[in-house]
Amino acid sequence: MTWLAPWLPIAALAIAWEAFARSGAVTPFMLPALSVVAERIGADAASGELWSNLGATLYRSFAGFFIAAAAGIPLGVLVARNRFARWLLDPVISAGFPMPKIAFLPIITLWLGFHDVSKITMVVLDAIFPVVTAAIAATAAIERELLWSARNFGASERDLLREVVLPAASPQIFTGLQVALPIALIVDIVAEMKMGGVGLGGAMITASRFADSPGVFAGIVEIALAGYVLVRLMALLRRRMLLWHPEALAPATV
Repeated sequence: MTWLAPWLPIAALAIAWEAFARSGAVTPFMLPALSVVAERIGADAASGELWSNLGATLYRSFAGFFIAAAAGIPLGVLVARNRFARWLLDPVISAGFPMPKIAFLPIITLWLGFHDVSKITMVVLDAIFPVVTAAIAATAAIERELLWSARNFGASERDLLREVVLPAASPQIFTGLQVALPIALIVDIVAEMKMGGVGLGGAMITASRFADSPGVFAGIVEIALAGYVLVRLMALLRRRMLLWHPEALAPATV
């Protein structure tokens, strides 16, 4: 029951979808039955179209996510630990984080065209801000006593960063990465819808243009499943990487 309980709402939603679609309250064009959508997903998988679209979407999402992580973590640590970097970059981060980066899409397409580079760039622009802000907050929250103790034992700045700062900040940095990964997927799909091309978002827009209702709803289910798997994998990676942290320990019992 513990294993099945989280799936009960999903099962209830699936049953409600199938029942409502077959009740006659809506037309099959407005809401195709879930079984019809599942058949469409199976047909796309058998033809290979699903895997090519999924592969293209995941490639762009992961590429943008890894670039954002590789740039955002060092940048956040630098801003938190360097007064000049904080003075220079804090206004940009504060103004850029809440801004909808999709507004840059016309500029990106003018500069980079409609291919993978432009879509990955859009992913980086959106995904880097949660990583940077998490790294800044995590580094700034490190207890000063830890830093003072490490310096008193003769730790260099490199040793301090490797042995104290990054381990202490890693839980909150992973939280930022967990936020950035679904953002990367969402932004890539939106970019595909706007720019076209191979991908789950592009396939949904193509199905919509041809009034292919099962194809549109199949894309929604595929995106939901892909997002769920990515979130679960990221949570698993967090648990593996933070085995030493108290949050990975079993809760105390009375």
